Amino acid sequence: MRELIEVKLVGLILDPVSKTPVVVLKPVDDEKIIPIWIGRAEANAITMELESISAPRPMTHDLIKSILVNFDSSVEKVVITDIIENTYYAELYLKKNDDVIVVDSRPSDAIAIALKNKSKIYISEYVYAKSILSDYFTDFLHNEDKLNNWFDSLCSDDFGNIEQ
Repeated sequence: MRELIEVKLVGLILDPVSKTPVVVLKPVDDEKIIPIWIGRAEANAITMELESISAPRPMTHDLIKSILVNFDSSVEKVVITDIIENTYYAELYLKKNDDVIVVDSRPSDAIAIALKNKSKIYISEYVYAKSILSDYFTDFLHNEDKLNNWFDSLCSDDFGNIEQ
């Protein structure tokens, strides 16, 4: 396996052009930003976890956590492994006793599951090097004037109807 870089979820933003949620990852020891466009449902699940909001009934990621707990398993880590034609790929590393099972996943689901299970998130060096818009987002998010202008241009309709 390629060397892994630990990342932290630093936030969710809304792409100003497509109005699509973007999960923003940042390596623990670097300033580079890794943006990954995700669906609204996944953004909602991640937001609920970040805000410590519980749904009245178990959501999909709650169900997965419950299944893992009931099978005496855990999420060892999540790895965003690849980018193919602008699509990111991820893997869940599930541990039971000394056995580790690797499961293919969408990054948005993997991140939500990692947050739910307090697991670490990693990206491969390949993803770090090949993330297409990371340089643009890094510059954008570290430029206070650009960021303020973008925030000022947003209105409540830009955020859609995300249920909580």
